[in-house]
Formats: sequence, C-alpha cells, structure tokens
Amino acid sequence: MNFRKFVSEVEEKAIVEAIGEAEQNTSGEIRVHFESKCGRDVMGRAVYIFYYLGMDKTKLHNGILFYVALKSKKFAIIGGSGINSKVPDDFWDSIKERMQEAFSREDFAGGLCNAISEAGKSLKSFFPYQSDDVNELPDDISIGK
Repeated sequence: MNFRKFVSEVEEKAIVEAIGEAEQNTSGEIRVHFESKCGRDVMGRAVYIFYYLGMDKTKLHNGILFYVALKSKKFAIIGGSGINSKVPDDFWDSIKERMQEAFSREDFAGGLCNAISEAGKSLKSFFPYQSDDVNELPDDISIGK
C-alpha cells in the first residue's frame, strides 16, 4: 500500500501527536491502523486487527482502535470490553459522523486527529488519566497491506 498517497509525513506526525495528547486525558490506549482494502465486513476486520495488535491485553481493557481501509473507503472504531461495559451504546456515533464528513473530503489526518481528541476527552470521565498510568501500547500508526 502506498500510505503516503493518503497521509503525508507531517499528517502522520500530527496523528501520533493527537494520540499522545488524548492519552493525557484518559488511561485509555489509542491506536490507529491503516490498510489499503477491506472486504465487506469492516467491523469484523477491525476486531481482528484489535486482537492482532494486542489491544485486548490492556490492564483495564480500555484500548481504542481507529481502523481505516483507505482504498475501500471504510472505517471502524473499536473499543475494548472495559470501555464497552461503561459507555452508552451510541457513544461512538458522533465521532463516526464527524470522521465520515472529514473522510468524504479526503481529510483523513484531520478527521482522525479530531476523532482521537474527542475520544480522549469523552473517555476522561470513564477512564481518567492517573499519575501512575503506564503507556501500554505504542502510539505510532500501524500499517497493513
């Protein structure tokens, strides 16, 4: 996959910085994964990547994956079981809507940065940042095929 066709180095750096800043608000662990294509079941693929990246192994089960299949124009947000047990069913809806708007303008980095920031702020009440928090997962972007 030609990742740079969709996200520049500057935009990649902005996404990684957004992850770091969001994780200052919450003990949640945020990852972003890009792939070129995804079949019909984007949620199924995102769940697979969630487990593949070990996001289910966080202490509080509070990992968050932003999965984006660039050429297929599909995306999903997956929250760990700790998050899903505490947040309302429609928790991700407004974030998804704003991401869709940005993605429709091919503003992948902007859409992700805003979504990551919003997720960090929203999760603060459920999983506040603690002074002894350990960054359990890398903040870099994961890139698939």
